[in-house]
Amino acid sequence: MAVMLPDTLLAQYKRFSLYNSPYPAHDEGCAIDLYPGTLRDGRTTAAPSPVSGTVRETRAVRAPSKPYAPEQDYLILLECEGPTELEGLIARILHVDPTVEAGQHVEQGASLGTLVRAGFFAPWVDNHLHVGFRRPDQNLHRASGSLPLEVGVDVRPLAWDGTGTVVATGETYAVLDAPPHPAPGETFAGVRADGGGVLDGGLPHYDGGGVHGASQDGIVSLNGDRLGVADGRTITWDDVVVTANGEAITGLSLFCARDADFGAKLICPNRSFAVGEDVTVAVRPATSIS
Repeated sequence: MAVMLPDTLLAQYKRFSLYNSPYPAHDEGCAIDLYPGTLRDGRTTAAPSPVSGTVRETRAVRAPSKPYAPEQDYLILLECEGPTELEGLIARILHVDPTVEAGQHVEQGASLGTLVRAGFFAPWVDNHLHVGFRRPDQNLHRASGSLPLEVGVDVRPLAWDGTGTVVATGETYAVLDAPPHPAPGETFAGVRADGGGVLDGGLPHYDGGGVHGASQDGIVSLNGDRLGVADGRTITWDDVVVTANGEAITGLSLFCARDADFGAKLICPNRSFAVGEDVTVAVRPATSIS
């Protein structure tokens, strides 16, 4: 049975994603990344707890070695008391340097500590809490094994024709002004797949992605460009390349957002864009790119 994440949990955060990660814990949408802010906010460090409950354990864990990040991350285990849908489960939370300790009661929304950027992060990834849920009788420490998740909110699909103007840049990414969020703060939204539903994941720089709000068994496309094949809500990307103004980039970061800064996010560590530059994005088979 999937674990339902209610609106009262998700509404604390600006953005969320079930699939935008290269790590097996996110396979089939069995973990969620919850973003209190974005890189445009200046790397938010606040870490509001997604649940209320009692801290069972905190521990340091080894993270992948990256030249730009420490190798140490942290795991927090929380016995859930609320929201009601999660009562009795154990929440596994990563990427927070804890200020809480075992035996301490935590209210939903209270600070767990400070968000950290360990070696699990690519440089273009916003600070976030990685959260999964398990029954108390499961192994609570192995990286994979969390229960599948469902989001208890309607995510509004936004049509996007692949064009936009750059409004923000970083060393590894650029953000477009399209598609604009129609109701910031009121609802979550994301890029619409041709067949309906909202796309989620790193296309194609992570192995797969997902689609919220519509079963997409079969071929999934965007603006007529084939992306991959879906089994339920989970997509296996084809061997494709994302292009911007005809040149290959690393990919597109696809997620669900409720903030006014939402727009298509280009992942481009080897390509520079200027604020005000007009961009056309397309997805092509890798074999067609020389």
